[in-house]
Amino acid sequence: MGRCWFDAVFIVVISFWLLVSDDVDGYPAEDLVLNLPGQPKVGFRQHAGYVDVDVRNVRSLFYYFLEAEKDPDQKPLALWLNGDPSCSSIGGGAFTKLGPFFPRGDGRDLRRNLMSWNRAFNLLFVESLAGVGWSYSNTSSDYTIGDAKTAKDMHMFFLKLYDKFPEFKSRELFLTGESYAEHCIPQLAEVPLDHNAQSTDFKFNIKGVAIGNPLLRLNRDVLAKFKIFWSDGMISDEIRLKIMNECDFYDYTFASPHNVTDTCNNAISQSNSIIGHYINKYDMILDVCYPSIVNQELRLRKMATKMSVGVDVCMTYERRFYFNLLEVQKALYANRTKLLSPWFMCSNVLHYSDTNGNINILPILKKDHSKSYSSLGFQSRYAQADPDIHVNKKKKFYCTPAGLPNTRQRTCSRCRLQDHNLTRNLVSQRPVRATAYMVPYAQPSRALHLFSSFVRGRRLLNTTHIPMDD
Repeated sequence: MGRCWFDAVFIVVISFWLLVSDDVDGYPAEDLVLNLPGQPKVGFRQHAGYVDVDVRNVRSLFYYFLEAEKDPDQKPLALWLNGDPSCSSIGGGAFTKLGPFFPRGDGRDLRRNLMSWNRAFNLLFVESLAGVGWSYSNTSSDYTIGDAKTAKDMHMFFLKLYDKFPEFKSRELFLTGESYAEHCIPQLAEVPLDHNAQSTDFKFNIKGVAIGNPLLRLNRDVLAKFKIFWSDGMISDEIRLKIMNECDFYDYTFASPHNVTDTCNNAISQSNSIIGHYINKYDMILDVCYPSIVNQELRLRKMATKMSVGVDVCMTYERRFYFNLLEVQKALYANRTKLLSPWFMCSNVLHYSDTNGNINILPILKKDHSKSYSSLGFQSRYAQADPDIHVNKKKKFYCTPAGLPNTRQRTCSRCRLQDHNLTRNLVSQRPVRATAYMVPYAQPSRALHLFSSFVRGRRLLNTTHIPMDD
């Protein structure tokens, strides 16, 4: 009896020591993801859970944090936010484009993404709005939101996340994402810069902002989409001329009816109806996945994978099926409010400000750039891609950080953002060939190399064999 009592005490003491040792190591034990269902074996740690950004309103943001595969204690931290303010960064970023796992065709298992961005740095995904993915609020007014409130919540999120992971407080921080997230990220970058200017204690070690496929200036970006449709033969000369002649995009607004004439809106509707649902607007040469077919195959435990030009075009449906498995939500510590509604990529409960989309982001980029030099004493680096348009496979342009040498040691004049207030010294161009709207999805190796070079401040090498582990 005495021996059993001793063993029990010994086991309790050891268990307590293991839990404490996790906290001492700077990693909260309660957020450590032990294993995802169907996950291949990996050597890095994953963390997931909630950060309460407003205790009074019970508003919490869900996050998924991946440590770097090698030497995570020496690698910077990169935040990824997804496009469309109502859509999931974990779904659209982590499990579709640049995370370590993609869903298999059965919707119940995962496969490795060998070009995951956590090969090069620590990687953070956040459902940056309550009401998106598994983020939530108990206050209904929190679902009416805009860019300013988003930035404020993310500021609080980082302060509390650093309480969970104190080792990362001094770590270099990079902000990145795509599409409408790139409309928010330059504004988000202002918040830690302002914090640093006012704080006498903790300061964010923000080093750079990379914006891919950004919505920067609405009146330029919208017009470019229809030019692409016409140049690829998707709309006729007549419709293109009607749009060009009838639409004055100079005062175009984000909200319908977009401050244009009825004739213009009719021409745009005609163009959109021709494109329809049978063309992948994010990559025009890919096949489309038919929801009724793939959902039936997933329910019957069949493989729903549909490969097109090396890409599984049904991945988004496989991902949704996977995220709605109870064992997956339990492993991720997600859905702690036990919502009965299924997980969807984009939220239908948010009311995002229509006027925010009208903001011209270019002056904010310039303002952040000048602030970073004066207040932090580091060289702010910006990476920029094409305007927010759905482009084809012919070419895709990203930009490297200002000051980072191009492969050919020259700056392409086409990189200028068609705005005289933004100088060429702020952004320089880097092309990523044979890709489309979602570069990490279509060209994972090139996307990883591009962003890794950006973070490390390295010259982009003219080679197809890139060592990522050095």
